[in-house]
Amino acid sequence: MGKVWLVGAGPGDAGLFTLKGADVLEKADVVVYDSLVGQGILTRIPPDARLINVGKRAGHHMMPQNMINQVLADEAKKGNRVVRLKGGDPFLFGRGGEELELLTKEGVPYEVVPGVTSPISVPAYNGIPVTHRDFCSSVHIITGHKRQGMEYDIDFKALVHTKGTLVFLMGLTAMEDICKGLMEAGMDPDMPAAVLSKGTTAGQRRVIATISTLKKESDRQKIKTPAIIVVGKVCTLSEDFAWYEKLPLAGWKILVTRPRENISRTAAKLREKGAEVLELPSISISPLEDQSRLQEAFAKLNTYDWLVFTSPAGVEVFWRELGKKKVDIRCLGSVKIAAIGEGTKKKLLERGIYADFVPSVYDGDTLGKELASLLTGKEKILIPRAMLGNKTLVEELEKTGASVEDVPTYETDYQNCPLIDEKKEFEEGSIDMVVFTSASTVKGFVKSTNGLDYSRVRAACIGKQTKAAADAYGMQTYMSEKATIDSLIELVETLKRSEEKWN
Repeated sequence: MGKVWLVGAGPGDAGLFTLKGADVLEKADVVVYDSLVGQGILTRIPPDARLINVGKRAGHHMMPQNMINQVLADEAKKGNRVVRLKGGDPFLFGRGGEELELLTKEGVPYEVVPGVTSPISVPAYNGIPVTHRDFCSSVHIITGHKRQGMEYDIDFKALVHTKGTLVFLMGLTAMEDICKGLMEAGMDPDMPAAVLSKGTTAGQRRVIATISTLKKESDRQKIKTPAIIVVGKVCTLSEDFAWYEKLPLAGWKILVTRPRENISRTAAKLREKGAEVLELPSISISPLEDQSRLQEAFAKLNTYDWLVFTSPAGVEVFWRELGKKKVDIRCLGSVKIAAIGEGTKKKLLERGIYADFVPSVYDGDTLGKELASLLTGKEKILIPRAMLGNKTLVEELEKTGASVEDVPTYETDYQNCPLIDEKKEFEEGSIDMVVFTSASTVKGFVKSTNGLDYSRVRAACIGKQTKAAADAYGMQTYMSEKATIDSLIELVETLKRSEEKWN
C-alpha cells in the first residue's frame, strides 16, 4: 500500500510553496494536479513522476470529482507515493474533504500539507491587510461561485452585520450579483472594494473602487480570472501599503534555462528582486558511463602541471570519480588549478581548493589565451570537461608546446518540461526575458521551442559565446558586463528600468 498527500501549492508565487510541500513533491511517484497550480510549482515536479492532469477550474473539470477521488485511492493501492497537488490550500474550497472521505473509507493512508491561501496572501501582495484594528476585527471568506441556474446560498445581511472584511473567491463572473446583494442587505454603496487579479505573479493587477462602482471599473480595466474580490475599509490602505510592484523586477516573468542543479541560486536572486521566475532547465548534465580516460589520468595526477576546469559540472564529476576510486587528494599538491569563472571557482572552494588562475573574461577563448601566456611550453595539462568542449582553449595551449590531455567526463543532454508550453508562452507575450548562462542552454531552449519566431525573444546572456549562440537564431540579445550571475541580474534590472522609462 502506498500513500496519498494532499498538498496545497499556494497562490502562484513559487516562493510561497511550503518547505514540507516541496519535500513531499520531490519524492512523488504520481502527481495529480489542477489547472490553478502555479507554473513555478509545476516545474518542481520530478521528471520521473507520472502526471495526471485533472484540470480543475471553476465550471470546467477535465475529470469529475468522484473520479479524482478514485484515482487517488487506486494509485496508492498500487504502492505509489501519490501527491494531490492543489492551488491554494486543500481544505479552502479545494474539495480536499471529499477526497479524504473516499481514502478513509477504503483504508488508504494519507497526510495533508496545508498551503498558503489566496484570500490572505493575494491582498497582502497588494498592500491590503485583511484585518486592521482601526477598521475591522474579523475576516470572512466566501465562495463567489454558484451552480448554474441557482440562487446564491449566501446570507448577505449576516455578512454586512459582521462589519468585517469580506473576501469572495471565484467571484469575478458573479461580481455584479455580489455587490448588488451586499447593497440590498444594507451595505453603504461607498464601501471600499477591490478586485485582485493573478495575485503574487508577474501578471498581478488590482482595481480599487467601491461596491457600487467595482463592476464598472473592473470591466473598464479588463480584469481577468483568477481573481478575488475584497470588500471592506482595509482596501483604502493599498495605495500606502502596496510593496510588491515597488520591487525592481516586479511585473516581469523571466525564464531561467540553467541545468537543474545550478538553477536555484539564479532563480532565488531574481525572485528577491520581484520577478516571477519560470525554472525550465533546457539542458541536463550526465556523467559518462565510461570514465576510463579520467581514471588513467588519476594514476598520474602528480605529473600534471595544470588542471583546468571549464564548468562547475566538470568539478562535480571530477571529485565524484576521485571519491569512487579512493584517490588521495594530496597527490594534487604540486598541481596548479585554473577555473573558467566565478561559478567554477566557487565549486572548487567548496572542496577547500583555491584556483591559481581565473581569466579576466569568463569564456574558453580568453582562458586559453591568458593561461597560454603563463606557460613555458613544457607543461603537462589535464582538462576534464564536457564531451563537446571549446576547441580554441586546447589550440591556444598547444601553440605554446604544452602537452594537453582533453578528457571528456560528462555530456550535455537537451530537455524540456512537458507541463509548460514554452513556445506558446512567448507567442502570447507572457515571458518578458529569458536568461542564458551558456551556449548549450541556448541550443537546448531552441530545441524545446521548435518553430518559434526567435525575434520575439529577449535574451540576457553571459559572455560572448552565449550571446553569439542567441544571435545566430535572431534573438534580441543583451550581454552582461561580467560573466557572473550577479552581473547578469544587474543587466536584467537595467533593461527593465529602460523599458519603464520609454513606456
